[in-house]
Amino acid sequence: MPNNVFTGSLIFSHILPIILGFIGVLLMTTGIMDDDNYYTKVGVALFIIAALMPFLVLSIVL
Repeated sequence: MPNNVFTGSLIFSHILPIILGFIGVLLMTTGIMDDDNYYTKVGVALFIIAALMPFLVLSIVL
């Protein structure tokens, strides 16, 4: 059981935030350069989720 918790905490603290943050930055830059507000808003939302996810999920898991 501890290995599963360690793997889950590793995924939610180091892997998913990096991926979501990178996609968020790409969407923000694409939206700003193309003057598309939808991509910009989705990029900002993904970036905020990536920033807050470790604190929200790990407080529940651990």
